[in-house]
Amino acid sequence: MRATRWAQGWMAFGLLWFLLAIALAPTNKIYQQGLVAFLWLPVIVFAWSARHRLVELWNAQRVIYTALLALMLWALVTLFWAEVAEPAREAKRLLYILAFLLFFPIFADGQPERVIRIMQWGGLGLALTALMAIVHFYGYANNHWNARLQGLGELSHPILGGYVIGLAAIWMLHWIPRHIGLQVLWVMALGLLGVFVVASQSRGAALALLLSVLAMPIYCRDQRARIIAATALVLAMLTFWLLEPLVMARGASYRPEIFMSSLHMIAERPWGGLGVAADYRITSHGLTFDHAHNLFSHVAIQLGLPGLLLWCIVWFAVLREAWRARESLLGRGVLGMWVFSFLAMQFDAASLTGTPRAEWFITWLPIGLASVLTWARANAGGCDKIPRSS
Repeated sequence: MRATRWAQGWMAFGLLWFLLAIALAPTNKIYQQGLVAFLWLPVIVFAWSARHRLVELWNAQRVIYTALLALMLWALVTLFWAEVAEPAREAKRLLYILAFLLFFPIFADGQPERVIRIMQWGGLGLALTALMAIVHFYGYANNHWNARLQGLGELSHPILGGYVIGLAAIWMLHWIPRHIGLQVLWVMALGLLGVFVVASQSRGAALALLLSVLAMPIYCRDQRARIIAATALVLAMLTFWLLEPLVMARGASYRPEIFMSSLHMIAERPWGGLGVAADYRITSHGLTFDHAHNLFSHVAIQLGLPGLLLWCIVWFAVLREAWRARESLLGRGVLGMWVFSFLAMQFDAASLTGTPRAEWFITWLPIGLASVLTWARANAGGCDKIPRSS
């Protein structure tokens, strides 16, 4: 049943909803409800008919999903001492994460190009939201050009919005359409995504984007990758020269001090942590911060060292799978997204088990896409190969 046109359309719309409605949905509640209808529900409906694909996934990526299930189980255990208002809700969120990850192999059904195609259109859609945000913020709202750009909807936070838009730029760089007309649109979309990241003044997002592009020639060894990396370096140097006062104005934003205080919190409860979804504050030099501003220390604070170990196994096993599939189009895209996400995690991300939000783009989305690597095939022509229908 999942192979029928209506079923594929349902799931394709679900992925687009995840990618675009985070900026376009009127409220976060509508965004979450749409995910239930267009993403979680198809997984429930089609999981049984896709069971052979899920068995293939389990056999191919047993390390990832064994560690992932162990992480979820450990998170449930920590609910016994976590100070949360509704433990049942936190347990339900873990099921949502598993459903999200299973969505990708069910939707792909052994055809990675399906996922790539929707991601391409999602990237174009996010570029359009970037344009809308730029026009609204600097035009309609009449903010000064050096004000930090805020995105639309749930991307209104400059840092998190910068991460989502920056990640979109990465997958767009790896998945270039073959049609000349679409390539022109692709160049315009990349320009909008890049301008948004710079205008958001999120140095973490900008640095993650730059370093990810510079890393492309390592696993995508063709002339185009080298040209892209060199161009990005020149543009970054020019941007820094023009905007140096804005870049340097905020210093290190207390990141070293926050990290050291996070280590002290981890040392206080190294094994069990505070418990999944437990609220906490970081205090340093008389200042209070909402979270650890680093995903790995955040996981250790909430889930202790066992949780951190399990998360690291999952995350770095994804890197191994992507590296093994680096000759495929999907593999290279996942590698680029992994590098960007890993760097972004070091600066501000601090949500692993919360409801779907901007942080999911740099945590669970790369893992979900990596599941489709099970069926990815090497593309003999290099990085310029893309699905024919694009």
